[in-house]
Amino acid sequence: MTDTRPLDARRAIDARALYDHLTGNGSRFLRVGELLTAGAEAAPELLPDAQTLAAEAARPLSAKTGVEMAQALFLQAIFADRARGLHLCHAMQLPRPEAAANAARLARDDVLDLGLVRVERYGRLLVVENRNAGRLNAEDVPTIDALEHAVDAALLDEESTACILRGGVVDHPRYAGRRLAGAGLNLTDLYEGRVPYVMYIEREMGWVAKVFRGLAAPDRLPDELAETREKAWIGVIDGFAIGAATQALLVCDAVVAEAGSWFNVPARKEGLVPGCTNLRLPRIMGDRLARQIIMNGRTIRVDEPEARLLIDRVAEPDGLETAIDEVAADLVDGGVVSIAGNRRAFRVAQEPLDLFRAYLATYTREVAVCHLSPALVANLERHWTGRKARG
Repeated sequence: MTDTRPLDARRAIDARALYDHLTGNGSRFLRVGELLTAGAEAAPELLPDAQTLAAEAARPLSAKTGVEMAQALFLQAIFADRARGLHLCHAMQLPRPEAAANAARLARDDVLDLGLVRVERYGRLLVVENRNAGRLNAEDVPTIDALEHAVDAALLDEESTACILRGGVVDHPRYAGRRLAGAGLNLTDLYEGRVPYVMYIEREMGWVAKVFRGLAAPDRLPDELAETREKAWIGVIDGFAIGAATQALLVCDAVVAEAGSWFNVPARKEGLVPGCTNLRLPRIMGDRLARQIIMNGRTIRVDEPEARLLIDRVAEPDGLETAIDEVAADLVDGGVVSIAGNRRAFRVAQEPLDLFRAYLATYTREVAVCHLSPALVANLERHWTGRKARG
């Protein structure tokens, strides 16, 4: 049975002491995955080791034993401590080791093909495209990893002024030949046990946070008082944006939608906490509407008046490319310096880094409780696997 008891004081003290040991009292940066791996080797009484996690990964969701809850409680203890939590946020905001080489490839070829994600240059714009075509551009472990590499390269690129975040053409029989923003979390992978707990955390702190906050440097905290490497981002809704695809729009500076498209966030209905949506959607669309979308699964069609709280422009399919170009041009017209400055100013007022850290102190545990709950399995069997069987 999964131990979902709240973090106790003794465990929190032990977790923070271990963090200090692993990071040399904050002199070294470890990403979340690296931290959990190193922590398990140094303190197996606190964190599950690689062998235990491998055995857990081989089980379907319904048969999970709950060993990942220890990871959640460890991370909760770190994020609940301001200094250590901000240090871990800093670690996750740094470019990945592969970033410089990927940026060089992009500069040389004007294309960076990472398989599931592609970055391509169009003049002064970069298009970051989710190409998980066989899964309706859903997000899964390899796609999330590729997205972070793509965002790193896009932000390091010297020639571009803005980035377009978009779903590619899918090959599902129902939507063959069409672009789709994305189908959210890959629920098949989730049900079959291929979504590890750490994926939820690395997504929110990885590519999504980098779109929102830019890239940090080792000698500068990635808050609003320091210079981060960032650009304007335009999100696009082709067809539909479900769950994670909608979440991504909340960190964009502008959103363009295809006429007839729609978006929703069904995670609560599925049985999950939808990333940082609870933090961001209320300030963008208002608390009551946000609760309807998150708690009740309300779908918003882009022709509804409420949609304009999120979407800047709606265009017919034959005019969508022009609309994207025009919105991007308007956004960068004043120059990249003022874009970065205004983005930081918005974050100071709306979501400073310390607020994000505090949110993670809750999210790290609550998403684990949901992830390991029998209710999640039941919801997936009721709403997802049955629907798949019906086609």
